[in-house]
Amino acid sequence: MANKFHDNLIVSSSPHIVTESDTTRLMGTVILALVPAWVASIYVFGARALLLSIVCVAASVLFEYIYNAITHKKQTVRDLSAALTGLLIAFNVPSNFPIWQAVLGCLFAIVVVKQLFGGIGRNFSNPAITARIFLFISFSANMSTWPVTRLDGADAVTGATPLALYAEGSRDQIPDLLRMFLGFHGGSAGEVCALALLIGGIYLIVRKVISPIIPCAFIGTVFVFGFIATGSLHWALFHVLAGGVMLGAFFMATDYVTSPKLPLGQLLFGIGCGIITMSIRLFGSYPEGVSFSILLMNLCTPLLNNLSYKFYLKGGAK
Repeated sequence: MANKFHDNLIVSSSPHIVTESDTTRLMGTVILALVPAWVASIYVFGARALLLSIVCVAASVLFEYIYNAITHKKQTVRDLSAALTGLLIAFNVPSNFPIWQAVLGCLFAIVVVKQLFGGIGRNFSNPAITARIFLFISFSANMSTWPVTRLDGADAVTGATPLALYAEGSRDQIPDLLRMFLGFHGGSAGEVCALALLIGGIYLIVRKVISPIIPCAFIGTVFVFGFIATGSLHWALFHVLAGGVMLGAFFMATDYVTSPKLPLGQLLFGIGCGIITMSIRLFGSYPEGVSFSILLMNLCTPLLNNLSYKFYLKGGAK
C-alpha cells in the first residue's frame, strides 16, 4: 500500500501555494478591477476605445481557442486569462491604433508568448507587455500617434503625450497634475486615468489578489528617482502620473507567473522596474520605459526567486 501511494504521489516544483481562488475567479477579479479604467478610456477617447477593447478581447479568446483545437489541448478560454490579455493589449495602445495591427499583437501575445511556452503558468514574460513592445517595434509610427481627447475641443486630430512634451522640453504645454490624475490627456487608451487605475489597484490589494509590495516599490522608486533628478515634487508626481506607471505597477508587474513569489524578490523587482523606467525616460531616446522595464525584470524573476529563497532559508525572515 505504501509503495502504491508513493508511486501515485506527484509533487510539483516549488513554491507550493494553496489558495481557494481558481484561475477563472482570479482573472475575473482583475478584469473587474480594470472596469473603472475601461470606462474612463471610453469617456476620454470615445467609441473607438470601446471598439478596440472588444476586438482585442475577442481576438485573444479566438486565438487561444483555435490553438487549443489545433494542438488537441484542453480548452482554456473559460479561465478568462486570454480575455484579460486582450483587454490589457487594448489598454496599451492608442485608441486610434489600426484594428488589424492590434489583432496581430493579440496573436503574438497568445500564441507566441503564452501558448508556445506551454500555456498559462509557463510563459516567461507578461504576454500583454511583450505584445506592446512587439507592436512598438513593428509599427512605431502608429504606436507613437496619439489621439487628442474628446474633452480637448481642439481642431487637431492627434497630439503629443505629456511624456513626449517633457522629452521635447515643452513643459509649458504639459497638462496640470489634476488633469493627468483624471486622465484628460493623450496616451494609450487605458493608461491615462491614474484615478481609475488607483481604484482598481486598491481593490486588488484589498481582495488580496495582489501584494502591495511590487506596486509600492515600483511607484515609490519612480517618485524618488524623479525627485532626485528634478529636485521638484511637482515633476516627481508628474513621472508617477504620466505614461504607463500606474497601469504597469498594479496590473502587469504583479502578474503571478512572471513576478517573484516572496516579499524580498517582489521588493527588488519593483525597485528594478522603477529604476529602469526612469533611466529610459531621463537618459534614453524613447520617452517611456515602463514596458521595457517590466519585460527586463520578468527575465530576472528566476534569479530574484533564487535569491529570496536563499535569504529566507538563512534566517533572513527572522
